[in-house]
Amino acid sequence: MYRKLRFASGSLVLVIIVSGCTQASDTLETAPVKVSIETLEARPLSVSSELTGRIVAPRMAQVRARVAGVVLKSVFAQGSEVKQGDVLFHIDPAPLQSDLDSALAGLKRAQADASRARLQEQRYRRLISGNAISAQEYDNTLAAAQQAEADVAAHQAMVQRARLNLSYSTVTAPISGRIGRALVTEGALVGQNESTPLALIQQLNPIHVDLTQSTRELNELRRALRSGQLQQLGPDQAKATLLQDDGSLYPLPGKLLFSDITVDPGTGQIILRSEFPNPDLDLLPGSFVRVQLEQAIDQRGISVPQRSIMRNSAGLAQVLLVDDELRVSLKTVQLGAVNHDRWVVTHGLKSGDRIVVEGLQHARPGEKVVIDNSALPLAQASGQ
Repeated sequence: MYRKLRFASGSLVLVIIVSGCTQASDTLETAPVKVSIETLEARPLSVSSELTGRIVAPRMAQVRARVAGVVLKSVFAQGSEVKQGDVLFHIDPAPLQSDLDSALAGLKRAQADASRARLQEQRYRRLISGNAISAQEYDNTLAAAQQAEADVAAHQAMVQRARLNLSYSTVTAPISGRIGRALVTEGALVGQNESTPLALIQQLNPIHVDLTQSTRELNELRRALRSGQLQQLGPDQAKATLLQDDGSLYPLPGKLLFSDITVDPGTGQIILRSEFPNPDLDLLPGSFVRVQLEQAIDQRGISVPQRSIMRNSAGLAQVLLVDDELRVSLKTVQLGAVNHDRWVVTHGLKSGDRIVVEGLQHARPGEKVVIDNSALPLAQASGQ
């Protein structure tokens, strides 16, 4: 009897415990999930495109030998900054000096011949007035004098050319910029039947980035501008932000200079040139980079935090909305470009919508939630 009573009491306690656990479980299952939300607000947003491109030097000059000769010395530090007119190389001037001396001697001879022909023409002019000589003789003398003057002019040009060639034996920088390595060494024969390259000078500050954009994207942008959906940026207002190799932003902003008017028939892309300050020479020509380029303004743009976006199995972007009854619904949206740390939404959301930004992993469509924005900054909770 005692055993039966003890068994019955134990069973009753077990039933009470199980019942209590079930009620606690039901309470936990039905407790609303706490989420943080953001109320969306339409505001002017820049429409940006992330484009790839290559860094190019704004000005680039190949230093070449303009006369034939042997390099005697290079007088610059490789990889240094040079100014326009700085001396870079010395080419052996001896043969060029000999050419100049020869040209000067030829000029003196021509000047002597011209002086003799001029005096003879003056004598014949007096004789022809007295009919002492024939007109034919005077004409021949006058022509000889004129030919002698022409020979003097030709020899003067030869002297100038020889002086110019002699000046080319001192090779100077054609532009200011950073010079690379020397392409020849002392003792090299240069300029023999060709203008031998000696070095390369490039201007690196500021520096250009040539970007490529498909004509499809460009045409979509133009249609949006014509329809009034987007507003054209004014001159020098199109900002460019360069993304470095590690994904960080280059600290100095750039600007769009111009877009080309020719489409590459092979790729169907157009070139857009941007410019960036490069005081520390961190950007080097030839490097591939990515640039976020602002091309227009959406006066009533909608953007959402990147962490509020979910993807379904098909890869479509979705967000969780909270209605006036605090019930969650799932909404598929179309995304545009990234604006700082937010996605620009082109379709699917409007001003006043409330989206879930924290607690997405617990909220379920159709269920009610409790809004708790205490952990969010005030600006973020209001959609700013």
